[in-house]
Amino acid sequence: MARLEVLSVASEVYPLVKTGGLADVVGALPAALAAEDIHVTTLVPGYPAVMAALEGGEMVHIFHGLFGGDARLLRGRAGGLDVLVIEAPWLYDRPGNPYVGGDGRDWHDNALRFAALARVAADLGVGFLPELRPDIVHAHDWQTGLAPAYMRYSGRPHAASVMTVHNMAFQGQYGRDLMQVLGLPPHAFSVDGVEYYGTIGFLKAGLQIADRVTTVSPTYAVEIRTPEGGMGLDGLLRARAGAVSGILNGIDTTVWDPATDRNIAEPFSADNLAARAANKAALQARLGLEPDPDRLIFGVISRLTWQKGLDLLLERLGTLLGTGAQLAILGSGEAGIAGGLEHAARVHAGQVGMFNGYDEKLAHLIQAGSDVILVPSRFEPCGLTQLCALRYGAIPLVARVGGLADTIIDANEVARAAGIGTGIQFGPVSGDHLEAAILRAAELWHDRDYWRQMQRNAMTTDVSWRRPAAAYARLFRALAAAA
Repeated sequence: MARLEVLSVASEVYPLVKTGGLADVVGALPAALAAEDIHVTTLVPGYPAVMAALEGGEMVHIFHGLFGGDARLLRGRAGGLDVLVIEAPWLYDRPGNPYVGGDGRDWHDNALRFAALARVAADLGVGFLPELRPDIVHAHDWQTGLAPAYMRYSGRPHAASVMTVHNMAFQGQYGRDLMQVLGLPPHAFSVDGVEYYGTIGFLKAGLQIADRVTTVSPTYAVEIRTPEGGMGLDGLLRARAGAVSGILNGIDTTVWDPATDRNIAEPFSADNLAARAANKAALQARLGLEPDPDRLIFGVISRLTWQKGLDLLLERLGTLLGTGAQLAILGSGEAGIAGGLEHAARVHAGQVGMFNGYDEKLAHLIQAGSDVILVPSRFEPCGLTQLCALRYGAIPLVARVGGLADTIIDANEVARAAGIGTGIQFGPVSGDHLEAAILRAAELWHDRDYWRQMQRNAMTTDVSWRRPAAAYARLFRALAAAA
């Protein structure tokens, strides 16, 4: 088989810039696909962190008049990846979060910033630079949704396109008055083009026009074709059902490896679970929890939002604490939820510990020191937290939605008898059902033999990119063969 060239286009990529799981996926997939003889080049905006990490930085082209200036396209290495970087300071040279300013509001020109990313991807996809022309343009989330559209409306032969949805909740809608500014022809503003309820829909354009649509778990691929999960795009996705599929995410098992992790107090493995105790002690010390090796610790590593179901945890916190358990929280988000959890940490000092924000080292320690990781999301396209939890022997307690349903084997009576459970599922997503799951976790905790069996089951589950990469490879090769 000939080697395929894939251009992965994304607004963030680990380890260069990260706000969520999108960056982890975009950062890990190239190495996994290399094993399938597929070479990935990642196109990213030239944020300050990206420019600082860029090695080489050979200029390969100047895009004149790219939404306000002349942008340089640089090729090099960064964060262990082959990258193409758009150096456009008027669009990307801004501190902090890539999407919002210091006032917490979206950058006023996000439509231009991410249309520029999509436009450069499309130019490469139509062979504007023959030496860089890819076989596949792989667009991630709404920020890159115009890439398939720009390729179509160029009127030129172009690479096949795949649109991957990491979260349907974020869609990128902008006013019709930007059509000319964005360089889209008038006829593109139609139901089979970029038009979406009277606006320009970036994600809608990608879902409508890309050759194939993927999302990050099989169950989520079904959910987004329903009115409840499709968030206004379910009709389009039902119409394109034959082009829609779900491929589970993996995690980078070299970054998330309890046997070699330098971010935790003591390494351990499925064959040496006793060494986890040092991490529990370190976690209790780090978050001011009472030192006690026999206390059940529930961990939370999450955005503190309604989507993630953390309001339900606040409602049922009394039940959790009533079992004698402790709660370790890492995250930030909606003021009401974050404030409520901070208040709980003050009132229940020693039993609830919280770090409001994000700390990568603490995230690893919570995985290594918690007994249970809570993921009570109302919807979850895939979820990476529960995959890391499996790897670290922290039993995932998850809502039965999206990728959470696909990755966790519930320790029900049949699974328990067979010794095959890896976690606890609950559904529907409600306070009552979360409470029941918390009580079930506390009951299972007292059966230490089975608990250790669950931990070993979890830690030996394959959460790597091996199988997902093979699925992406099959998809890419089928598209390339049909071109």
